[in-house]
Amino acid sequence: MGIHYDYKSTRGAKAMEKQAKREKKLAERRAKRAAKEGFKQTKSESNMHDIAKPITLEDLTNPEKKNDK
Repeated sequence: MGIHYDYKSTRGAKAMEKQAKREKKLAERRAKRAAKEGFKQTKSESNMHDIAKPITLEDLTNPEKKNDK
């Protein structure tokens, strides 16, 4: 009989702990995803062409040329 009495009296606390644990996991996943996306964005920005410089045929067709900034 002690088990059932204990279950009902601690049900609310256990539910709150589970909810906190769920939210913590979700926040960690979001932070991890944001870190990955931030890494990808910085990588793609380095490949952009200089806006002040006109685009030439050499820029478009030569695969060995590096983008100088």
